Amino acid sequence: MLGRAIDYLIDYKDRQRIAIALAKGGASMLSREIDLRDPRTWEFSGFSQNGEDGILDVLRRRLKDTNRYVVEVGAADGTENNSSWLLLAERYEGLMIEGDPRQSARARRNVARYSIGSACVSMFVTLGTVDELLEKVVYTDPDVFSLDIDGNDYHIANALFDRGFRPKIVSVEYNSAFGPERSVTSAYKDDFRRTAAHPSHLYYGVSVTAWKTFFAKHGYRFVTVDSNGVNAFFVDPSLFDTSFLDAVEGLGFAENRYQLRAHGRDHAGQFARIADQPLVTV
Repeated sequence: MLGRAIDYLIDYKDRQRIAIALAKGGASMLSREIDLRDPRTWEFSGFSQNGEDGILDVLRRRLKDTNRYVVEVGAADGTENNSSWLLLAERYEGLMIEGDPRQSARARRNVARYSIGSACVSMFVTLGTVDELLEKVVYTDPDVFSLDIDGNDYHIANALFDRGFRPKIVSVEYNSAFGPERSVTSAYKDDFRRTAAHPSHLYYGVSVTAWKTFFAKHGYRFVTVDSNGVNAFFVDPSLFDTSFLDAVEGLGFAENRYQLRAHGRDHAGQFARIADQPLVTV
């Protein structure tokens, strides 16, 4: 009985959070004064944490061709991610992947049950499960792909793209502690967990320059990072008007606001704490 009561309370609170996210996002979206040259004016957050909903909203509306499908790896509980706005507010279909079984169950309850044609799968994505992930994807060229797993992001992206996965718009988390110039990623480890990798929690993921190198190799174009310094955005330029992309003046790098506040030092000071950790040059 106690367990069922707790589940009911969690479900009730999640429903409230979803209602607030939809209302907040809708109001924020409509109140923007968009300058297509300045991605900072595109940002708004309904379910996202750092304005990603707004950046993705502007980019997807500029697509020449669309299948209205989204794939997110690292979807959490469905109330704070980059796919829920598309699935619930914009009626996209899609696939959410989450490694934590409890979070995945909540995402399934919170989003997938309300979004026809969408699914949430509990899977800890490794190089050994990439093929299994792709078997669950309906479109290998989704309109939007979001990747945020706080660790093996580069290695998983590399495996996906090597297998022909080619989304139109990509949002990937970067680690600003690596700074704006290093082209590096943390070393691959099957069971990588940011909270266990280093006491500072700063050793994880990919530098923004490494992402730029990676996506340029695959023919993508860099657009911007969000103003909170968490995500970088890339697009397949063949699916956008060149005049639009040429006019965008995006941020090339921004300090992660949360890490800056938590550690009281900028990327140089943060990197000094993890400089002895193994890094892979991209």
